[in-house]
Amino acid sequence: MAQEFPSHDNPSLDEEASAPACVMCFNANDASGAGGLGADQLTVASVGAHPMAVVTGVYIRDSAEIFDHIALDDDAVAEQARVVLEDSSVQVFKVGFCGTPENLSVVAQTCSDYAQVPVVAYMPNLSWWDEDQAEAYQDAFMELLLPQTTVLVGNHSTLWRWLLPDWSQSKSPGPRDLARAASEKGTPYLLVTGIAQADQQIENALATPMTVLATERFEHIDAVFSGAGDTLSAALAALLAAGTDLEAACLEALNYLDHCLDNGFRSGMGHVVPDRLFWAHSDDDESDSSDVATEFALPPHETKH
Repeated sequence: MAQEFPSHDNPSLDEEASAPACVMCFNANDASGAGGLGADQLTVASVGAHPMAVVTGVYIRDSAEIFDHIALDDDAVAEQARVVLEDSSVQVFKVGFCGTPENLSVVAQTCSDYAQVPVVAYMPNLSWWDEDQAEAYQDAFMELLLPQTTVLVGNHSTLWRWLLPDWSQSKSPGPRDLARAASEKGTPYLLVTGIAQADQQIENALATPMTVLATERFEHIDAVFSGAGDTLSAALAALLAAGTDLEAACLEALNYLDHCLDNGFRSGMGHVVPDRLFWAHSDDDESDSSDVATEFALPPHETKH
């Protein structure tokens, strides 16, 4: 990819220097608030950027499971993005679940039209969906969107089944193996999560086909979460939009996610929802709360819109 990550050292416009960086998020709405567009918006805002939300469809779900998905017409998706992009400056695109190959085509074309804007794309677990629909969606994602993607984000097992379905070695594929498969379609960076380790640790890695650029390990949390992938990819997009370099942004996004999961809550009878505003809650120890908030403060920047 020829894209460069946003830099705010030499602003080209003359508006307010304090304006937040903007992230355009393509995703399905999730009424439960666990994932989808609501998770994107809350995460991007929590990290300090401004979300621009393009609805690609609607999940029919509760906190425990996804029952169905209703996709928006591809023209409706295209028009939402078009009118915003003709009016506003966007620093990063974040792509979640788009619902249909047609919608993926629209999103990919939008990213191509704004080729200077980096793309953070997330591949969710689609095991809830009809097998034929999921396969068609992943095929379209691979052919249409991966050539436009700067950083692909996904869980290790999901990426393994999708990118390397014929893997025959006794050892599971590593981050570089997955990054190599993504690179063959034009994606230069891959952030893979959920690599199980023997010591009850979960490893996450930013990789290219040539090297592992950064790794971070966290203690396994004994719970099932909804929306973790959307949270991580949205946080990464917001940090990149604010001018943080890629390796630092990945590590910071992973630490943000870890705190979100650590403070997760049950909104219903199903899975745990990441608390994306963990830093905003009152705490008996105000100094601890302040330290955490400072840890996730975005670097000052001079983005002007």
